[in-house]
Amino acid sequence: VAHRSRGEWTRPMPLHVTVRMAPHVYNLRSRRSFRVIEAALRVGGDRFDVRVVQFSVQGNHIHLLVEAPNRRALGRAIQGFSIRVAKGLNRMMGRSGRVFDDRYHARVLRTPTEVRNAIHYVLGNARKHAAQRGVTYSPDYVDPYSSAGAPDLALPPAQTWLLRAGW
Repeated sequence: VAHRSRGEWTRPMPLHVTVRMAPHVYNLRSRRSFRVIEAALRVGGDRFDVRVVQFSVQGNHIHLLVEAPNRRALGRAIQGFSIRVAKGLNRMMGRSGRVFDDRYHARVLRTPTEVRNAIHYVLGNARKHAAQRGVTYSPDYVDPYSSAGAPDLALPPAQTWLLRAGW
């Protein structure tokens, strides 16, 4: 991710955030790895006025749909989430050191179309990656490594109009 200054916003906005793992980290789509990520989301899903309202875990990256009031709050929340995930994954792998590849990528979603496309992208990302491997899922497939397929993980409800109803 380029080290450019991130854009500013002045009211709570929905964002699509992606965090990528370092090459040596185990596949995140394993039960053990996913439990670590679930635990981090349980603790940090609603902190610093930032809410994670949807997510999808892929083999080497995590997509989050979040609501954040400003850039500073988003940075603090993602930092806390990243620390919890890194400590948990390092403990699970029996190692120490860097877990994330680089900075997180965040894109502010300003229109209903952007929000709708982001929701479909995040929740359908496993299907896209499977198709790249030549695997086809049934039309009613629900990714168990996403917010749609993790019913035991209660995420906070969306509060911005765009994520709650506007898409």
